[in-house]
Amino acid sequence: MRSRSILFVFSILCLLITGCAQQGQAQENADYNATKRMVVDILKTDDGKKAIQEVMSEDGIKKQFILDQQVVSDTIEETMTSEKGKQFWQDAFSDPKFAAAYAKSMRNEHEQLIKDLTKDPEYRGMIMEIMRDPAVQREFDAVFKSKEMRQLSKTTLIETMDSPAVKEKIADILLKAAAAMPEKGSQGK
Repeated sequence: MRSRSILFVFSILCLLITGCAQQGQAQENADYNATKRMVVDILKTDDGKKAIQEVMSEDGIKKQFILDQQVVSDTIEETMTSEKGKQFWQDAFSDPKFAAAYAKSMRNEHEQLIKDLTKDPEYRGMIMEIMRDPAVQREFDAVFKSKEMRQLSKTTLIETMDSPAVKEKIADILLKAAAAMPEKGSQGK
């Protein structure tokens, strides 16, 4: 009987201990969630945002987040020159949408490159050498003498002549010529 009463007391103690432990764990979870909500609320305030900005402006933190430019350049170069990188770019540029988007995003840089190249004497010399090639000259002659090019030239000329700016310029020239005509006629008599 005595062992039964000891077992009974021991069982009650175990239940109390586990109950208290579970209550402590529930209390811990509640404290954690409350603390988490409080920290998130603090970070959303103006003071919290200001504190984050101050921390992010410290040199030590900046160095951890900002990558070294040489590391970035080396990584890009290595990626682009590897076999997988070459295959990726070939696949990407075979997609018309990607190629168009890339060309559009790089338009200003390409225009500047062409302008810079036209100022380069070595590049200009290479272009002149290409233009002097008899095969290239024959191709240009064929293009310029084609029916399509004649039609394009005609259309361009008509559009240019219909332009209000050109009409005004021609009218000014004709008025100046008409005004100068009597002077020349009176001088000749």
